[in-house]
Amino acid sequence: MQQAILFLPIVVPVIFWAAYHYHKDRHLPEPPLNLALCFALGLGAAGISKLLYIGLEPLGLRLDAVALGDQNPIGLLAYALLAIGPIEEIAKLLPFVIVVLRLKAFDEPLDGIVYASFIGLGYAATENIHYLDYLTPLESVARGFASPVVHILFASIWAHLITQAWLARKPIAKAFVLGFLLSALLHGLYDFLVLLNPVSALPIAATLIITIWIWRLILMRRLHRDAVNKTTGRR
Repeated sequence: MQQAILFLPIVVPVIFWAAYHYHKDRHLPEPPLNLALCFALGLGAAGISKLLYIGLEPLGLRLDAVALGDQNPIGLLAYALLAIGPIEEIAKLLPFVIVVLRLKAFDEPLDGIVYASFIGLGYAATENIHYLDYLTPLESVARGFASPVVHILFASIWAHLITQAWLARKPIAKAFVLGFLLSALLHGLYDFLVLLNPVSALPIAATLIITIWIWRLILMRRLHRDAVNKTTGRR
């Protein structure tokens, strides 16, 4: 029982954010099994990410980001932009392209954001489990709700661009590269700010996240409205 309570900071945010996205997709909701699959893909993406980080070791490029934040800000910036952002975004992006795009229910623009969000949710859950031993209960709760937001938002960028190209039956290479580079850049920048100085950099990092959230919220509303209008025959 006590062991189960320890995982509440992980489980409750997962349920909250899953319910939130399922509600946002209420017009033509995705099959729950598909959403569960994407969550599982997110768990697997965290494993891919770990392997990619381990792959940096033989090259001497796997560094302690916290130590860099204390001793070498320029080194931290390079590591965040060239390692953290790219590794974590490509790990989430690959299952999306390989598996999710082939799902039969993947048939409208909003689907890309919803499915990618569940991948991000699974990825964040794995990360948060890892941090349980290093955080206080209050910190675990805060991270439990905040970490999924970060991964969901950055994944939404490449998901939207790739989905647009895929549903338009266009090659996705350009959208893949552009979406990956943009999300990796923003992800790396966010981690740099948070790791460099969590207190003084918090307003800037928060502004970045809020800006992407507003963009995403407006986009999801528009996509939902367009889907409703298409179904009802309105313009």
